[in-house]
Amino acid sequence: MIKKAFRFFLFGGLILAVQGCFFAKTKTVDANMIKPAPISFYSLKLKSLDGKEEWSFESLKGKKVLIVNTASECGYTPQYEGLQKLHEKYGNKLVIIGCPCNQFGGQEPGDAAKIGSFCQKNYGVSFRISEKLEVRGENQHPVYQWLCNKTQNGALDASVTWNFNKFLIDESGNLVGYYPSRVNPEDAELVSAIEK
Repeated sequence: MIKKAFRFFLFGGLILAVQGCFFAKTKTVDANMIKPAPISFYSLKLKSLDGKEEWSFESLKGKKVLIVNTASECGYTPQYEGLQKLHEKYGNKLVIIGCPCNQFGGQEPGDAAKIGSFCQKNYGVSFRISEKLEVRGENQHPVYQWLCNKTQNGALDASVTWNFNKFLIDESGNLVGYYPSRVNPEDAELVSAIEK
């Protein structure tokens, strides 16, 4: 009985992962349809991975921002490499924030020190990594409440479906795109939106 329940749990998790990775669709906002968000992106804050520093998004004005929920033990983890390349190429106009999350397959089990060491050692990550947080559900972080709810961001509703979902915010604090896990950081559609 326990084996059957475990198999069912694993199979259910696999189905959710496949749905989240392959059926989630990119969402973008037509530049002509952008209106001021009910809640300003620049009113939000995040803590650094070690929790010692609080980043006010007010300091991000004038730059594009790419927010990505990350995990160290995921099939998409190699996307850290592409994110680092984006950071190196567009760092003068793009801020990347990786947000470690353990909600999908338990694929980010480590503490802050372990996560930081993994990112640096394996991918040379030098972009911002935030505190470990929840991106959906009852304890959804306020940044993700804003990213996922049109009532707050004024642009679109989205659901984080798996690790390495990406949200792009423009230089004026408008949410302009959502890109699911299967969209690599260096994919033309995302790079084009960054270069606009």
